[in-house]
Amino acid sequence: MNRLHASWKKYVLDFRFTAKTSRDELKTRTVWYLILKNPEGKIGIGEAAMLKGLSLDDRPGFEDKLDSVCKIINEEGVVKFELGDWPSLKFALETALLDLHSDHPFKLFPGKFTNAEYAIPINGLVWMGDKKFMKSQLQEKIEAGFKCIKMKIGAISWEDEYEILCAIRDDYSREEIELRVDANGAFAPDKVMPILEKLSKLDIHSIEQPIRAGQWEVLSEICQSSPIPIALDEELIPLLKSDSKLQLFENCRAQYLVLKPSLLGGFASCEEWIELAKQNNCDYWITSALESNIGLNAIAQWVSTLQPKQIYQGLGTGQLFHNNIDSPLEIKNAALCYNSKLAWDIKFLEI
Repeated sequence: MNRLHASWKKYVLDFRFTAKTSRDELKTRTVWYLILKNPEGKIGIGEAAMLKGLSLDDRPGFEDKLDSVCKIINEEGVVKFELGDWPSLKFALETALLDLHSDHPFKLFPGKFTNAEYAIPINGLVWMGDKKFMKSQLQEKIEAGFKCIKMKIGAISWEDEYEILCAIRDDYSREEIELRVDANGAFAPDKVMPILEKLSKLDIHSIEQPIRAGQWEVLSEICQSSPIPIALDEELIPLLKSDSKLQLFENCRAQYLVLKPSLLGGFASCEEWIELAKQNNCDYWITSALESNIGLNAIAQWVSTLQPKQIYQGLGTGQLFHNNIDSPLEIKNAALCYNSKLAWDIKFLEI
């Protein structure tokens, strides 16, 4: 019987700088590629970009599970099976199958984006660091034409972070620059409201995950009382089942969801979140989760099919690494584009 052959490869990405969040400091990033090959030799590649300390699949047995997935595909010919509690593996299998069945390699959702007829507007991301480093990043983003700046906060002193945000607003109005902040759950529940009050004076678009995930009673009060919109990110990660997703909306009326396919179990799971968001008067945007260009490409093409409103997506992370996979993805005029004149280079996979 002709069956697919499945295998996987590990790849370590090197950051161009130490990427800080309120949780961690990152110098390297490990990803895993699930590779499917059919009897005719056609290849499909999906990326499992598990994030340590955040992903549900950050637990013992991750690579054993990859082995198991490959074994089932190779020995039983099964390609669709339950991977709900391994979200990054689920995303990798979903995208590998899409790639395998596509007419052209890496064109999972051919259309205006892959035909270079549409570019995805994205935010410029300012990582945590000392004031000098954060200001230099900010200046680079503004000079590059970004109209939406997302700044990570919660790692250095709040006073220094607020000073940087004030400096932006002194020079640029909300019509000129949309300002988002991402706290990654950094603030204590009893101290967050004064911070939100100060941020409201700066016409902040939204704050992602102001408090640590899982505190729904407090979060509900914050969503109701906050003078700026609340966006939920880490809050979504543990919620795999439809009823638990619905319970979040019933308990916490946030204004935005931040959807990361690698952390939430792929496109089908994210589309369920989107439908619930629409039913509950909640908006959303899509963000990459430090994938290589293989995962980022899949996410960007999927985003292009959603025909999102004029809301900036978080898909600018492909330039963070020294040794990312060469691909047609590029950033021009603060938007993610697909330049088919540029080639993919996957020689390192040795397939």
